[in-house]
Amino acid sequence: MRRPLEGVRVLTLEHFGAGPYATLLMAELGAEVIKVEALGLGGDASRPSGPYLLGEHDSQYFQTFSRHKKSVALDLKTHRADFERLVKSAEVVVNNLRGDQPAKLGLTYEALRHVRPAIVCGSLSAYGRGNSREAWPGFDYPMQAECGLMSLTGEPDGPPSRMGVSIIDFMSGATFAFAIVSALLSARTTGVGCDVDVSLFDVALHQLSYPAVWAMNEGHATTRLPAGAHPSLAPVQRVKTADGYGQLMCMTEKFWCELCELAERPDLAADARFADLATRRANLEALTEAIDALFQTRTNAQWTALLAGRVPFGPVNDVFQALDNPFVAEVGMRDTIEHPDRPQGLHMLAAPIRIDGERMPAARAPKLGEHTEDLLGDG
Repeated sequence: MRRPLEGVRVLTLEHFGAGPYATLLMAELGAEVIKVEALGLGGDASRPSGPYLLGEHDSQYFQTFSRHKKSVALDLKTHRADFERLVKSAEVVVNNLRGDQPAKLGLTYEALRHVRPAIVCGSLSAYGRGNSREAWPGFDYPMQAECGLMSLTGEPDGPPSRMGVSIIDFMSGATFAFAIVSALLSARTTGVGCDVDVSLFDVALHQLSYPAVWAMNEGHATTRLPAGAHPSLAPVQRVKTADGYGQLMCMTEKFWCELCELAERPDLAADARFADLATRRANLEALTEAIDALFQTRTNAQWTALLAGRVPFGPVNDVFQALDNPFVAEVGMRDTIEHPDRPQGLHMLAAPIRIDGERMPAARAPKLGEHTEDLLGDG
């Protein structure tokens, strides 16, 4: 299998989630991603992240974000010549350090263009560069808070809530990977590289999407609704089933009609309070009561089977149920990699991208400095 980014060498100074997620996507698609890590500092700060460790300087957390990558151990301050030798052979240099660090460490296009004029230099930081917060550290959860996302998450009578995973890290990483590859296309065409900047704050704010547009143009304040209901479409909400919860999404009139037909409830379709999207939204409390009463007559499995392919619905699964879903096996979203400190193999999620119908092959993350000799030799 030829992967789309084969032949692209990426140098990365990264730690924890957002930056490593960006380069993980690139590595899964074939890029040679080389982690430049400081040996004396233990390398990527996420290497010892517990509770499940894998020998020295390694963990299941680290493996999650660094599959397919290589590792070179060197100190930028004392091994600058070695670093620039790697830069000369690379097309991309990225980092997810604080916004004031790339300039200090010589990781910008201005600092590296003399080595390779077409080099693409990317910075993924908390608040971006060239502003009053560029030196601030920052992580996913405070971004969800400050950028308004937590105010939209949770029940209206409860406190604001964050997403259960670091979604802003992942969205920022995906945005960063797209921006880097886009800049690389330009650099290959023009022979001139550039700086690429993405910040967690900008991406988090961008996720406000249409509620932000409504607020800016109409002064409309989107609020949390019971059962996580959609602010304008109904019924698009969590429902109570006979054995748990599900998520229903009747985004169109067609889906509402299909639901009433499949559930054999013509009375709901005929109810004037639920005649169209506008009336259903206006009568959300009554609609929620009717929908919950309906969905409690069947289990999640029964509703999934009844509505399959006709009305968007998904059971609210826990992590184990989500992973054991037969559909996960059908589409091949789980794989196992070999690891020297785990003889039975390490179960992982597969790459979420297919090329010509095939997922990318799996490979473990590197040991700290594992490829230093291969890539730098005696230097």
